[in-house]
Amino acid sequence: MNMKKYIVSVTGLMLGTTLAFGQATILPAKAQAQAVIISGATIHVGNGQVINKGYVAFSAGKITAIGEGSAPANAQAQLIDATGKHVYPGFIAPVNTIGLTEIASGAKSTDDATEVGEVNPHVRSLIAYNTDSKVIPTVRSNGILLTQPTPQGGLVTGQSSVMMLDGWNWEDAAYKKDVAIHINWPVIRSFGGFGGFGGFAAAPAVDQKEANQKALADLEKYFTEAQAYAQLPKPAEVNARFEAMKGLFNGSKKLFVNVNDNRGIVQAVNFAKKFSIKAVIVGGEEAYLVSELLRENQVPVILVETQTLPNKVEDDVYLPYKMPKILQDKGILVGLTGVGYWRQRNLPFEAGTAATYGLGKEQAVSLISLNNAKILGIDQTTGSLELGKDANLFISAGDALDMLGNKVEAAFIKGKNINLDNLHKQLYRRYSEKYGLQ
Repeated sequence: MNMKKYIVSVTGLMLGTTLAFGQATILPAKAQAQAVIISGATIHVGNGQVINKGYVAFSAGKITAIGEGSAPANAQAQLIDATGKHVYPGFIAPVNTIGLTEIASGAKSTDDATEVGEVNPHVRSLIAYNTDSKVIPTVRSNGILLTQPTPQGGLVTGQSSVMMLDGWNWEDAAYKKDVAIHINWPVIRSFGGFGGFGGFAAAPAVDQKEANQKALADLEKYFTEAQAYAQLPKPAEVNARFEAMKGLFNGSKKLFVNVNDNRGIVQAVNFAKKFSIKAVIVGGEEAYLVSELLRENQVPVILVETQTLPNKVEDDVYLPYKMPKILQDKGILVGLTGVGYWRQRNLPFEAGTAATYGLGKEQAVSLISLNNAKILGIDQTTGSLELGKDANLFISAGDALDMLGNKVEAAFIKGKNINLDNLHKQLYRRYSEKYGLQ
């Protein structure tokens, strides 16, 4: 056996063992049994509004009252005094691999984000969602309560669902099933490194152009066949892949397109328009160059990180920081996600960067709450703190978009009081006690 591979394998095994046995049991929350009233807080509604010294009440998992001043009397309710603290709608992290990936490298058995093959619309990420992932508690400790685990790899990667960051199993954690189908748009790379949709090293420009044209032709042919299949009242032979795509053509699912360059964005928007599909651009690093097209066709954009470098060396180094503000001013619905899985815990701080660079604090809150909810089609039940919506919210001692201020003291998903302990906190307590740290 190759010694390097052996060391990596053993390291992965040891890390996996630590993750499996080094953490005390964190049980899923029980259903809300008692009404809760949070009072005295600064309430960030999620739609741009702020309620100072306000209250929010919820019962049976639903928000029953919200406003400024004194809360309605309820002798049976649990009272939480949040004077001087902040209440936010639960943040939503779209397009990621939370619950699908445990160790990104060196332990393939813990990575269930990628399926074999190039065209897999029938693959459903929710059945691979691991509610026992040790990553989940570390993410929700920063206020992220809903996620969209997404298949990776290939041309048509599969279907995603919206999941709660709490539950006994994937059936228990499912919030809204099969909301989108994802594709990696074929692109032409003008530089070395990894290119195309399959992750292979970039080929010469001529070869790439031919491969790109073929991939686009194949994609159009496949969607044409899928659309024709969807129009059949009763197909003679059931096609699992085409069955999964029916939702694109009847409007019950959206097409999430991973693409960054402006040429690819234009192609993707026109492609979706041709098939009368609701499209969402994911990535969109050059979306500002084709903002008019996106606005006219009402195509939202989910940006990936703000705390990163621009796509081109000649771009303003602060362009990613400013991008949410730029696109919002152009009339485009903008959401935000992070990278991968564990880094999603930094999502509030990515939004905070956008707030600093022109977006504004409450618009930045909307970026990762109501805006993401609208894009995912769940804004009728979550994303903002309004009467009748699910009680997905949390209390922070300070500004949740600031790394120093974010201190989540309590979190609720559908009114369930979530355990906020995690492996990181346990390790901190362990060694604080060992070395007498405060």
